Amino acid sequence: MKAYRNPSLKAILLSGLLAGTLDITAAIIQAGIGGTGPLKLLQYVASGIFGTAAFSGGVLFAFYGLVFHYFIAMCWTILFFLVYRKLDLLRYNRIMTGVFYGIFIGCIMNFVVVPLSEVPRGPVRLLSLVLAISILIVAVGLPLSFLAHRFYSRTGKK
Repeated sequence: MKAYRNPSLKAILLSGLLAGTLDITAAIIQAGIGGTGPLKLLQYVASGIFGTAAFSGGVLFAFYGLVFHYFIAMCWTILFFLVYRKLDLLRYNRIMTGVFYGIFIGCIMNFVVVPLSEVPRGPVRLLSLVLAISILIVAVGLPLSFLAHRFYSRTGKK
């Protein structure tokens, strides 16, 4: 079934692409302010699978990092749309829902996914963690909350 014929699939794909794009854009800006270019940032994402070899892999590993980034964003989007559909509590306040989802993603990524990956370990810095979670709230949580609300309000799906 093609995405344009399945409104749920289309909404999820477009929402995931938007959230992934907003998130990676914010991450690139944040990294740039800190003196790290997009190539190294995307290689860092790829290092979750490939370890430190990703940092010497050039553009190819940066591309892998971008693919992994969008895959992860799409997974979070699918999860949100599935849970939003089933849990009426999420519909009462779109802003709080988005804020809490961004915090949830940040906690799971920083305290479960990253430690289980091959990413080189470093100390968790509170300011960096707060900034990363703030980006996830603004770039992922809030957009997904508003987009899911809009989709399910229009379609009447539950």
